[in-house]
Amino acid sequence: MRGMVGAGVLFLAGSGIALPAEPAARQTEVRAAHRRDLEPQIASLVDQRLGEWVALYKELHAAPELSLREEQTAARLAELWEAAGLAVTPNVGGHGVVAVLANGEGPTLLIRTDMDALPVVEETGLPYASRVRVELDDGSHVGVMHACGHDVHMTVAVAAAQVLAALKDRWRGTAVFIGQPAEEVGRGARMMIAAGLFERFPKPDYCTAEHVAHDLPAGVVGVYAGYVNANVDSVDITIYGRGGHGAHPHLSEDPIVAAAQVIVGLQTLVSRRVKPTAPAVVTVGSVHAGTKHNIIPEVARLQLTVRSYNDEVRRQLLDGIRQVTADTCRAMGCSRPPEVLVSEEEYTPAAYNDPALTAAAKAVFEQALGSDRVVDKPPEMGGEDFGTYSRTLGVPGFMFRVGVVSAEDYAASQTPGGPKLPPAHSSRFAPRPEPTIRTAVHAMTALACSMLGAP
Repeated sequence: MRGMVGAGVLFLAGSGIALPAEPAARQTEVRAAHRRDLEPQIASLVDQRLGEWVALYKELHAAPELSLREEQTAARLAELWEAAGLAVTPNVGGHGVVAVLANGEGPTLLIRTDMDALPVVEETGLPYASRVRVELDDGSHVGVMHACGHDVHMTVAVAAAQVLAALKDRWRGTAVFIGQPAEEVGRGARMMIAAGLFERFPKPDYCTAEHVAHDLPAGVVGVYAGYVNANVDSVDITIYGRGGHGAHPHLSEDPIVAAAQVIVGLQTLVSRRVKPTAPAVVTVGSVHAGTKHNIIPEVARLQLTVRSYNDEVRRQLLDGIRQVTADTCRAMGCSRPPEVLVSEEEYTPAAYNDPALTAAAKAVFEQALGSDRVVDKPPEMGGEDFGTYSRTLGVPGFMFRVGVVSAEDYAASQTPGGPKLPPAHSSRFAPRPEPTIRTAVHAMTALACSMLGAP
C-alpha cells in the first residue's frame, strides 16, 4: 500500500510512508495551502445544494424498502449517480449498485452507503413519515421505516459524488461508490463481494463510510480508532426432552428445565471464561416451549445473539455455547443430544477503524468543521457489515459517526432525569435533516478529497 499526501493531511497505509523529496516544512506548507483553498469550495457547494439534498432525504425516508427488496431505492441511486457523471452498474449482488468516478492516476477509495429499511411502523409524526406497508412471504403485513439512518447515508453518498464530480480539478484517483443492499440482515456486503465487486471494479486502497449517531447532536461527528462494531453471530439451540403430563414430571424429560439451566450456564461464558478486559455478550433473546399449563413439551428452542470483537473471543464463545449446552442437557438426563446451529448466513464480522487512518481523518474533520465539533465516540457492540470490505482485502477501513439530534433535545437528555433520546431502530427515530446532512456531506467530501491524491 502506498502513502498519500492529501488535502492537508498525510495518509498512511500500513506502517510505511513514502514521503516526497522536498523538505518537510515545504510539504506542510503546500498541504495547508491546499486545504485552505479547498474548504471554501466544499462549503459553497454544500450551501448551494443543501435544499436539494434535504428534499432527496425526505423522498427516500418516505419510500423505504426492506432488505433484499431495495429495487426502487437502488434505481433511484443509480439514476442520481449517473446524472452526476459516474459509471453506474446495477444489480451487483442482489440490488447492489456500483458507481465509479475515475479521475486519473491515484488511490482508489470505496465509499459505501446501505439502502435497506426496517420492519417498523413509524411514529414520528413527521409530514414526510413513511406510510409504507408490505406483505411478507408468510402473508403477514408490516410497516416499513428508515429507522437506522440509511436514508441519511444514501443522501450523503449521492451528495458526496456530486461534490467530488464538481471538484475533479482538486483530486486524483478513483472514487467507487457502493449502494449496498441487505445491511440489516448482515448479508449485503458478502453478496456484493461474491458477485465480483473486487474483480469487476477498481479494487480500493481504502474503505470509508459514515453512520448516524442518535446520541450526538447534529453538527458533530464522532471518531474512534480500533474496533467500533462487533462480530455478530446468531445461534439457534434446540433442546429435546420427552413430553408428558405436568402432574407427573417424573415420567418425562422436561426440556424447559434443561433450557433454564442452559440459559444460566451460558452467562458464565462471559463472567468466568472470557478475559474481563475483552468485550463479549451472550444474550438469549427468545425462548419457545410448550402449549399449555399442564403439558410438558417435547422440545424447547432458544435463540441467541453473540457479540465479540476479536476472532479468538468469538471462537471461545461459540465453542463454549456448544459445550455448556451439550453437557447441561446430558446432566439433566435428556435422552437425545441438543442441536446448536450457528448461522453462517447471518454472521457479521467486526468493523475495525485503522488507527493511522482514524488519526488522519480526525485531523481532516477538525480542519473542516472545527475541533469543537469532533469528539471521540466509544465503540459499540452493535453489528455493521461495512467491515467486511476492508477485512476481505486487508486494506485500511474507517467509519465515522454523524450526530442527528437537535441541540435542544440533546441538552435536555444530558440533564439528570432528562428524556431519553430515541435510538436507532426506534419508531420515533427522527434525524434533523438540515444540520445532519450539511455536516455529513462536508465531512465526507473533505475526507474523500484528502484520501484521494492531490493534483
